[in-house]
Amino acid sequence: MRMGAEVQEVSLNAATAAGQENGSGDSPPAPTSSRLASLLGSKDRDYLLSLDGTQVKISDLEGKVVALYFSANWYPPCRNFNQFLIGAYEQLKRTNGSNFEIVFISCDEDSNAFDGYRAMMPWLSIPFSDLETKKSLTRKFEIEGIPCLVILQPGSGKDIEGMALRNGVELLYRFGMNAFPFTKQRLEQLEREEKEKHDSQTLVNLLTNHNRDYVLSHHGARQVSVASLVGKTIGLYFSAQWCLPCEKFTPKLVPIYHKIKSNHHHENDNFEIVFVSNDRDEPSFASYYAQMPWLALPFGDSNIKTLAKHFDVQGIPCLVILGPDGKTITTNGRSLINLYQENAFPFTDSKVEFLEKQMDEEAKNLPRTKLHGGHRHELTLVSQETGGGPFICCNCEEQGLGWAYQCLDCGYELHPKCVRVVEDHAVGSVG
Repeated sequence: MRMGAEVQEVSLNAATAAGQENGSGDSPPAPTSSRLASLLGSKDRDYLLSLDGTQVKISDLEGKVVALYFSANWYPPCRNFNQFLIGAYEQLKRTNGSNFEIVFISCDEDSNAFDGYRAMMPWLSIPFSDLETKKSLTRKFEIEGIPCLVILQPGSGKDIEGMALRNGVELLYRFGMNAFPFTKQRLEQLEREEKEKHDSQTLVNLLTNHNRDYVLSHHGARQVSVASLVGKTIGLYFSAQWCLPCEKFTPKLVPIYHKIKSNHHHENDNFEIVFVSNDRDEPSFASYYAQMPWLALPFGDSNIKTLAKHFDVQGIPCLVILGPDGKTITTNGRSLINLYQENAFPFTDSKVEFLEKQMDEEAKNLPRTKLHGGHRHELTLVSQETGGGPFICCNCEEQGLGWAYQCLDCGYELHPKCVRVVEDHAVGSVG
């Protein structure tokens, strides 16, 4: 299953106010409506459909930033991203409602699937029956995978395709609706802010405040100075007892934590984890933390929300890795742990590159196809380049990246290690 938004979500950052953007001179000029009409309409249709089936003139999109949303109900990652996008869309409509719209282009194969999926979407859509327009848009914007969000700026005239941003999904996951209006100037500003945030980041200013300069421990004095952790590789573990994916991941993380500590106890850049709780009450926090061998921020500490916002935590469990200098190495520690276990340490780009090459070599000896005991269709081995990641394994429900066994019919996807091989004759009885 291709990876979309996490199962448990933290609210997005607030979107930039319309007045602020307009005042900066960043808003684009008025559109060439005839060009937009030629993209989204046909000789028989000059309208789009709203959620209740009302016809909305394409000309009503004049002056707006328009996002073309290529998606399908049959594909789990699309459904995941759809939930994420609904929250972002509703938030942006509250602040910049008159300046933004989404148009759904269905990749479903039957009208019933389209109707069911469409019923969840608060934005506009191209009619399911207009196959030619959907095919034309797919060709024009070279859509190779879904979900895909193509951002069109008003005022791009005849070069509307050339000026389009095709990485809207990535931008939303990275910046949320703070990226609006998705102009070059706005994205450059966000890049600068992200760099400034990274450059000024230290472990001490992340984990301490004017009331506290320590984190909690199960051992000794029960308090560990944050200053004593400087120089170590630190994992910030955003998690909560009420979160089912967290309950599954924590027992996996505990033995890996012990192995890393054991393997690297003589190194200056030793490893430590700090639990950043999203529990709803202190007894739940205490009960959950009792299962963990590492450190923790106190329950309800003011730094918890600050850290979630700082690292743009969109869902839990989330493992953010900080290097010995206190800078962020990766926010995808959970995925790296799932893929490489204790071998992922110290999570640096060079180590991940080495492990990826090692995985590529191992994949050469894997069968090209397999039959899995939990699915009725044959699974095909795919790579990162041919559709292998990132994804959520349909067996262990954990993240994966790179190589996977994938059902080309329905998107079912597994880590290679999670495939339970069955004989050909058994396939008809499973799934």
